[in-house]
Amino acid sequence: MPVRRTSYHHGDLRRALLQSAAELVADQGVQATSLREVARRAGVSHAAPAHHFGDKAGLLAALAAEGHRLLGEALVAADDHTVPPAEALARLGSAYLGCAARHPGHFAVMARCDLFDPEAHPELLRHATANHVRLLAVVARARTPERDDVHAFAALADAAWGTAHGLASLLVGRVMTFEQAESAVRASAMRLLR
Repeated sequence: MPVRRTSYHHGDLRRALLQSAAELVADQGVQATSLREVARRAGVSHAAPAHHFGDKAGLLAALAAEGHRLLGEALVAADDHTVPPAEALARLGSAYLGCAARHPGHFAVMARCDLFDPEAHPELLRHATANHVRLLAVVARARTPERDDVHAFAALADAAWGTAHGLASLLVGRVMTFEQAESAVRASAMRLLR
């Protein structure tokens, strides 16, 4: 009796599926993304995405987690402890813009908690939390004995994050050039931590 194949070798199938999902989201948007189309683009069985991610929400959460991981790498590379806090914040903002421009499919789902339950995806929470902590740490460098209100600095970090995300959205949507967005994120950082 012949042995029936129940699996096949694809290399890194999970990685290939995430890449296909990122391209599909970037090309056609989240609403047009389906497990079947992701599988077709990856050249695999239509059941493969469900096997790895469960459903569309699981796939998008994994894509968001990967986006936060990529963002974390960019933020770590951009962070410079030798410059004033406002300059360090500007560099993180620029890194945020660059990451969004390089990975628009990931960026499109990273802040979309309406698409999945973040609490159900520990990897996503871990990477997103680490990025928030990185931002808080840079903003906290501006603390002095005279300026030591922890809540005010947390609010400044949230404002910086919101500004960078909004400018990245304008950049990815081609409303702004990278130079315009980077100039705006730099000006914002300088005003926030003056």
